[in-house]
Amino acid sequence: MHETVIPILPCRDIDEVAAFYGMLGFDTTHHQTRPNPYVALRRDGIELHFAGIAGFDPEQSYGSCIVAVDDTARLFEDFAASMRAAHGKLLLTGIPRITRPRKRKNTGDVAGFTVVDPGGNWIRIFRSKAEPDPAALADSAALADSAAPADPADAASGPLARALENAIVQGDARGDTRQAAKILDGKLAKPGDPAPVTTLVEALVYRAELAVRLGDLDTAERLLARVADTRLDDSQRQRLSDALANAADLELAVRSAAP
Repeated sequence: MHETVIPILPCRDIDEVAAFYGMLGFDTTHHQTRPNPYVALRRDGIELHFAGIAGFDPEQSYGSCIVAVDDTARLFEDFAASMRAAHGKLLLTGIPRITRPRKRKNTGDVAGFTVVDPGGNWIRIFRSKAEPDPAALADSAALADSAAPADPADAASGPLARALENAIVQGDARGDTRQAAKILDGKLAKPGDPAPVTTLVEALVYRAELAVRLGDLDTAERLLARVADTRLDDSQRQRLSDALANAADLELAVRSAAP
């Protein structure tokens, strides 16, 4: 037996949603305005349906679904390339936006990322071959991003590493950007922290990302300058490739948002 479940998610404008997903490579398979606005979208095996609701506020949306795919990294890069082609940058703030793949301790380190679409729906994309622990799914109302950390040997130990893990849960899973920033600030402000340089850079980059989300461009610029000034050997740069790519996207976001 083979079952298929297709979520119907809310939005304020089906054409706005269709255009956004069209940018990401989805085809429109059904579109109607009467008797009610409704659009169906598909990309390969991913199928999403949306109902247009008059007066709907995406900021207040609780819409969410989990999408299981074989290769989250490749899909993220496809989406990122499409965003860069359409907008000249990744959409990292506001609605719509995308988050980068990164590990989340409350999902059992399942790899994935999140797309927040124009309807305010959180589309949470995970690897199909590594199912999240049901207890972890129940624990979080917002399941999202994961990717291998820069230095696996250091990821689970040390105050800064633990603070980063907790900040990611708050910032990427629960959408509480301010609380995530507060968690990291409490550790980054302490001088003489013996955290490995790879952990430090990851924390600085993520805190810069939070600053961009909050519209605090001065803080983001300061943190990114600190990353750029950090000495790294070739091995460390390789392990930090995702974080450094994120830093480059954040620098572009800061420049484009500057008056």
